[in-house]
Amino acid sequence: MTSVNFSFRLSHFSLRFLVVLLLLTYGCGRSGDSQVVDFSNTVSVARPGDQPREQDSLRVAVAAMISPKETFVYYRQILDYIGTNLGKDVQLVQRKTYGEINELFGKREIDLAFVCSGPYATGKEKFGFELLATPQVQGSHFYHSYLIVNKDSNFHRLEDLKGRVFAFTDPDSNTGKLVPTYWLAQVGARPETFFGKTIYTYSHDNSILAVARGLVDGAAIDGLIWEYYHSKNPTFTSRTRIIKKSEPYGIPPLVAAKHSPPELKKRISQLLLSMHRDPEGRHILKELMIDRFIPPKEEWYDTIRLMKQRLASLHKRTYAVSKP
Repeated sequence: MTSVNFSFRLSHFSLRFLVVLLLLTYGCGRSGDSQVVDFSNTVSVARPGDQPREQDSLRVAVAAMISPKETFVYYRQILDYIGTNLGKDVQLVQRKTYGEINELFGKREIDLAFVCSGPYATGKEKFGFELLATPQVQGSHFYHSYLIVNKDSNFHRLEDLKGRVFAFTDPDSNTGKLVPTYWLAQVGARPETFFGKTIYTYSHDNSILAVARGLVDGAAIDGLIWEYYHSKNPTFTSRTRIIKKSEPYGIPPLVAAKHSPPELKKRISQLLLSMHRDPEGRHILKELMIDRFIPPKEEWYDTIRLMKQRLASLHKRTYAVSKP
């Protein structure tokens, strides 16, 4: 039988303390300071390396696109499906940041990972990511960044958020950091001077929660995650409003470590690509609002690489203009 073990480290903040923290930092902090805020209600358990690796086990990391508890609910069925069909024990590994997941690849401590599109596109060569499969959702292998605000607010454009409190998800996130930073660069602005205060929530559902409860004025999030919660449990998404959508980008893929055995990678890829043909697999995919897994193409992630290049160019140009 497949077991799923957690490996995770995250600090804790109560909601009440978070409100006080935001008020204090916004009221007396330096303009443009970034604060790190965790909304997760979790327990600390061992990190990879703290426990011996189980024989013939498969270590799978999941980037913190959603909070730890939700990650377990969301991915458990897929990981169980993989483990059962491969006859392997699957160990779920979680980390607070995308960067920490990348480091695990470099240390050869994980075999597979569901990674954000941003870290994949920009870290493929450095960390040796190998594409295995990409989810297809509503007939598409693309997704968008959503700029959201509270439903009852008077904000209708990104420009309306000038001087306000804004939530990013992760420093390496495509939809939760790179995209809104690029939007600002297009109008000659930077997050550290445009917003009055910025925070990192380290998951897209936490950013939705922060906007819904009025803890921040706006946030940039993964559109797939907003749509998933809006369909399954719109308690918090219904309190938000989408005011801007990005161009399409390749959906976050499943990648394998370069050191993983070629035959194992082939078996996992074939298993996922045929999952929609199996009654049990089809049921799991339906619950997750995934049509099927499809063979990924490298060019789907080129728009992210191009955006990062353009962002660097825009920042360089802005710096040249502002330099005395």
